[in-house]
Amino acid sequence: MPPGRATGRPAASPRGPRRRSAIPYRLLAFALVTGPIPLCDGAQAASPTRSPARSADCRTGPARDATLTGLGARGELVLASGDRAVLDGLRWPEDPDLAGRAEAWLAARRGQALTLVARGETDRWGRAHVDAVTDGGLDLTGGLIEAGLAAVDAGERDSLCRPALLAVEAAARAAQRGLWRETPPPVRDGAALRARLGRFVVTEGPILNIGERPRRTYLDFARRGEDGLTVTVSKRTWRQLQERGLSAATLRGRRVRVRGVLESWRGPTLDIASADMIEVLDEERAQRR
Repeated sequence: MPPGRATGRPAASPRGPRRRSAIPYRLLAFALVTGPIPLCDGAQAASPTRSPARSADCRTGPARDATLTGLGARGELVLASGDRAVLDGLRWPEDPDLAGRAEAWLAARRGQALTLVARGETDRWGRAHVDAVTDGGLDLTGGLIEAGLAAVDAGERDSLCRPALLAVEAAARAAQRGLWRETPPPVRDGAALRARLGRFVVTEGPILNIGERPRRTYLDFARRGEDGLTVTVSKRTWRQLQERGLSAATLRGRRVRVRGVLESWRGPTLDIASADMIEVLDEERAQRR
């Protein structure tokens, strides 16, 4: 069914009682875009160490009011206006049990008023990709990720609009909540990787070799002749990594975390379209020490 016309909740009568929380929650929605991420327990994740790339995909629209009335497939938000929206920056879980828990988590917010901030253009199904916060101050994207019920994912975009979500996910991983109770497939275990072909995975290990080609760069996590993971990076994304000070010389031997949908091309392969989907871990650990 085609989405309805985007409308907010009707404005309150000027003679009626004024809702005290209207301004604070609009400010909180703005903080969603520019500052720390409010979490479901009232804590906040640290601000990102660098500003996200302001691509067209991350361009924000004005904040607007909406009411959640239902859910579609894979966490799609059904709004009172008739519109449908998708939470930006996360990957819906593929495991049926975790998907059911994520759906129940969102369904508990049915009937609640939301403030939405749209990201970029609507998708091919007419859905806006949004940041959403309830009148109670709950960030829906951050809450799902904090509970371990969704992973951070830039999707088809070349930028992750809210890099600080990675810190929220890291806390859930450290606590082994939800998704993170399962051990990721080792980067040098081809059989374990092939068992997950077509699925979204998050895994990590040292880069053993890097091959730069005119159109793509290849990051090998296994030695030549071994059965393991290769990550392919587009020319554009490789240039973005270089702008961040990362190159073949500085990445070789480094431990990194990568994420994406596993494919098979001369072995298990991840194609990375966003520079934010490659995290350098040994640098992170050095900073902690």
